Amino acid sequence: MDTDEYNPFSIAQRQLDEAAERLGLDEGTRELLRWPMREYTFTLPVRMDDGTTRIFRGYRVQYNGSRGPTKGGLRWHPDETIDTVRALAAWMTWKTAVVDIPLGGGKGGVTCNPKELSRNEQERLARAYIRASARMIGPHTDVPAPDVYTSPQVMAWMMDEYETIRQESRPGVITGKPIALGGSHGRVDATARGGMFVAREAAAKLGIDLAGGTCAIQGFGNAGQYAALLAGEVLGLKVVAASDSHGGVYNPEGFDRKKLVDHKLFTGRLDGFPEAKPISNEELLELDCTVLFPSALENSITAVNAPNVKAKIVCELANGPTTPDADTILHEKGVFVIPDFLANAGGVTVSYFEQVQNAYNHYWPVDEVHRKLDETMTRAFAAVHEMIEIEKVHPRLAAYMVAVQRVAEACRLRGWI
Repeated sequence: MDTDEYNPFSIAQRQLDEAAERLGLDEGTRELLRWPMREYTFTLPVRMDDGTTRIFRGYRVQYNGSRGPTKGGLRWHPDETIDTVRALAAWMTWKTAVVDIPLGGGKGGVTCNPKELSRNEQERLARAYIRASARMIGPHTDVPAPDVYTSPQVMAWMMDEYETIRQESRPGVITGKPIALGGSHGRVDATARGGMFVAREAAAKLGIDLAGGTCAIQGFGNAGQYAALLAGEVLGLKVVAASDSHGGVYNPEGFDRKKLVDHKLFTGRLDGFPEAKPISNEELLELDCTVLFPSALENSITAVNAPNVKAKIVCELANGPTTPDADTILHEKGVFVIPDFLANAGGVTVSYFEQVQNAYNHYWPVDEVHRKLDETMTRAFAAVHEMIEIEKVHPRLAAYMVAVQRVAEACRLRGWI
């Protein structure tokens, strides 16, 4: 087996190479786009509650800023590596380009298990990260945001530390902040809501009636929980299965979505939800349903299980849930995959709206945010679908071609290539 098969950055490079080949990009442009422009590794000493000091490893990758300041979330995860951060920064570059907002791609991470840290330890870690990175980030340079195991509260601590260092108000340095500190209405569910909009557009193009259809959600963090709530509200879908790291639950008649989310929030896990059968993550991915929402971590759908996927549409709310080999299998089976950097681009889109509002010091009501998000996601899907029809390629390659073409053009216009 190829040792790079599941390396996220190797996968990101393979996906780029395929798009670059199809676009006929020259060798210099391809090589420029295959690698981050800048990356940083930080050593973060943090005083623990018991008085000891622990050393954490932090990362920040600024992949490509040709279209604007780099932008991307900050993940706290025990398995975080520089290759994961590189891949996510690359995907952020294509994500901001495919929805055509004036930002580049970046990403950050800290190798840690936040579940083992107290609230005070989390705050000290957040502030340590900003002290290490303050010279490399800024509203017009690189803007972090929440991601796996980080939250609006973590973003608030980070913004405060940055403003303390700079001795001036700079709310636009961080997005995903609490509303009271300059956050945007509509940000908390934006990733899932944007996914609903593109799933709606895909179903319309495919002639699939979603009303009364079914969906399954693998992963039940922020994106998965809001996907459960919005699947019915926006698309009219029944949620028949959901899973988290402890396992999953299944009911072919559908769940009361709010009760399901409340159960997860109250107990910290999905298993044990009444009137449900247990189901494994692996079984959930192979359910016969209208829409499958992979909302966990990378490499969930591989060449091994892709032949058994029965969903009509796979809407990737997670980053990198499908390997390149699985992509080919799903396309040949007639499964329409809405690629991650389009499907989950609602989050960065509303983060961009937050930056705009911070810059103007004027804030929009939630219905205006939802309207602008719908317009942006619908326009992005239309561009990708047009590429699918013109080039006769699968959706991920089409989305890459749209995004890479835009980034390559910006690099060329700047004289970098």
